[in-house]
Amino acid sequence: MSPRSDRGEKIWSVLRVSSGNFLEMYDFFVFGYYASAIGKTFFPTGSEFAQLMLAFMTFGAGFLMRPLGAVVLGVYIDHHGRRAGLLLTLGLMAIGTLSIALIPGYETLGWLAPAIVVLGRLIQGFSAGVELGGVSVYLSEIATPGHKGFYVSWQSGSQQVAVIFVALLGVWLSTVIPPAEMTAWGWRVPFLVGCLIIPLIFLLRRSMRETGDFLERKQSAQHPTPKEIVRALVHNWRIVLIGMLMVTMTTVSFYFITAYTPTFGREVLKLTGTDSLLVTLCVGISNLFWLPVMGALSDRVGRQPLLIVFTVLMLVSAYPALSWLVAAPSFTRLLIVELWLSFIYGSYNGAMVVALTEVVPVRLRTAGFSVAYSLATAVFGGFTPAVSTYLIEVTGNRAVAGLWLMFAAACGLVAALLAWNPRVAERRAQMAATRA
Repeated sequence: MSPRSDRGEKIWSVLRVSSGNFLEMYDFFVFGYYASAIGKTFFPTGSEFAQLMLAFMTFGAGFLMRPLGAVVLGVYIDHHGRRAGLLLTLGLMAIGTLSIALIPGYETLGWLAPAIVVLGRLIQGFSAGVELGGVSVYLSEIATPGHKGFYVSWQSGSQQVAVIFVALLGVWLSTVIPPAEMTAWGWRVPFLVGCLIIPLIFLLRRSMRETGDFLERKQSAQHPTPKEIVRALVHNWRIVLIGMLMVTMTTVSFYFITAYTPTFGREVLKLTGTDSLLVTLCVGISNLFWLPVMGALSDRVGRQPLLIVFTVLMLVSAYPALSWLVAAPSFTRLLIVELWLSFIYGSYNGAMVVALTEVVPVRLRTAGFSVAYSLATAVFGGFTPAVSTYLIEVTGNRAVAGLWLMFAAACGLVAALLAWNPRVAERRAQMAATRA
């Protein structure tokens, strides 16, 4: 195969594997963007705060299933292959999307309606538990030498394409559907669009090839059984915990600047819905720029320096930036603050995702990555919209979410210092030696 055709095949491989990741994030963002309307449809109470909290808690409920999905589906992928597992997760995502898009509201079905919506979110969360890990590992194993950071950054890059797409769709819908109708039924349109995308993504993923790394291990005597993978996960709990702390910085900042921004701008800062969606659109474009740039930079300067620099930047600037924003809310100030947080997030995550694939031992790479990522999302990141809403309500401080971002940055800094500790490196070496 010529270098040009090989490069073209690599590009298509990145597109095929990232497409499902796009759909998963698309569904999550749509739910976060239209949380107010979903709350009114499925959780009609006398309090707008209660409706919003119930919607955001439902949003977060899906993340509680991620650790279970990470273990069950992660073990499946590490044993049966990257391609087979990613096709399975796509099917589960489709079930969750359809259940939310088509189910009638509370007025029609009573409490059965929110119960089905929560079930749909749980199914989505179960599949998402391994989606990010499966995609990241696949990209790391097809990457050309010296470019692993750049390749793996497109796992997060596909999420930003979803942010941009949903924001553009939201801006367009806001111009053609009146606000009252948007709340009544218009919020379902983006979910139905997601349903229409599913067959295309399935066709793309069917044509994926299995990675060479997995095929080599499967043909060798070192290919682990599911029981051995689970045992290895338990044995390496310290590495998984470090990975969880590393991901906490990513997942909290990500859901704050994407899924929560439209609600924050509209409900807290009292800006227009269009202004908030335009800021979210700009954030998605900014993320899409910084992720591959910093992923490539991490290939040159190393992962740890970038992780330390950008966790420190978040620690010292998150609360002051939000305080400046809420002192005189405006579209311009929201855009400046969100782009600053986007710069920090994209720079950190461009190095973090590939670092996590390297920290976790190879024989449990998908399961270990997915468990670490899903635990961070379930415990911290996925509930960022709910936590932010609650903290603002009980404190009256509209900038208080900055403290939540600082906490996440502290977790990331600790992990960055521990991940390259000689004891952790020795444990990874011992794990590798057991395969010999």
